[in-house]
Amino acid sequence: MKILPKISLPGLLLAALLVASPLADARQDEVVALPALAPLFADQTPLAVKIEAPLTTLMTERPDEDYLDGTFTYINGDGTEQLFDLKIRTRGNFRRQDKICDFTPIRLNFRKKQVKDTLLDGQDKLKLVTHCKSGVTYNEQLLLREYMAYRFFQVMTDVSFSVRLLQITYVDTEGADPMTKYGFVLEDNDAVAERLGMESIKSPDITHDDLDPAHDNLVNVFQYMIGNTDFSLINGEPGEECCHNAELLSASVGPPFTPLPYDFDFAGMVNASYAVSNPQFKLKSVRQRLYRGRCNNNNLLPATLQQFLDKREVFYAIIDELDMLGSRSRKDVTAYLDSFFKNISNQRGIQARFIARCS
Repeated sequence: MKILPKISLPGLLLAALLVASPLADARQDEVVALPALAPLFADQTPLAVKIEAPLTTLMTERPDEDYLDGTFTYINGDGTEQLFDLKIRTRGNFRRQDKICDFTPIRLNFRKKQVKDTLLDGQDKLKLVTHCKSGVTYNEQLLLREYMAYRFFQVMTDVSFSVRLLQITYVDTEGADPMTKYGFVLEDNDAVAERLGMESIKSPDITHDDLDPAHDNLVNVFQYMIGNTDFSLINGEPGEECCHNAELLSASVGPPFTPLPYDFDFAGMVNASYAVSNPQFKLKSVRQRLYRGRCNNNNLLPATLQQFLDKREVFYAIIDELDMLGSRSRKDVTAYLDSFFKNISNQRGIQARFIARCS
């Protein structure tokens, strides 16, 4: 991971990263073999796993630095179990608050030597997105809806986090009853960068001119599609580096940067009970969409919207194929997507919701 000072290269354009993966070396005469997806993320079949750890302490004390000891087990295709040592702690900010979620997101830390030549080969530290409320069945549906958001963005570009859905049996070594819930793990951002031949960048706040305009457009239309305003592609949280709910990748040592979005639980498509719209936009609810793309990129907008139209049936197939999605969630997400595609299928909708609302 490279740490950069703030740099701005106004007007610099980079070809869209939607067809071929970028190369770490900008030289055109050199061919670089890029890594494939890690085994864990090469399959979208839900994986049955067991996490055994002192979960009562984990959820009471919510450590965000010190790890607790546990084990992680998954079921092989032949029905046998594969057991690994595990270090485990809580993670995150908003969902880590006990007033928001009684079961917080988790960081899984594996021993690289132990997972070598297994399904977890190459994994070290993994973010696990968990259900929020243990006693509320519908919270798992919200988790599945956020999981679909990641899958939708994967459809649009390789510059995205890979995810794997898990069916997790939690076994508390301190005596609480076991429970089985859905969750999903995210590919590490450094692994995404390596897979694409790019660098993961840490930088102070940047400007829009530092971003690859085609990918900037893609992210903003995607965030509009899922109804998310809880992000910034140029600013971090107060006192933190860029960006809010996005990582920066670069094919060189500086701009143009390619944003890698994450954390979609505040999206209208998810519609979490705790989600609120960003007050600066004065929206009635998280279900109300707002396009936050740049007016300077409007010349790229027709091509960007066409990319989404071209993938329309793939989105609906993802919804249809997720068997554990309840009928209520299925109908709601489908209707929410329907309204998006209606908006981008005619010039009047594009003018009113995108061109007139750009910044």
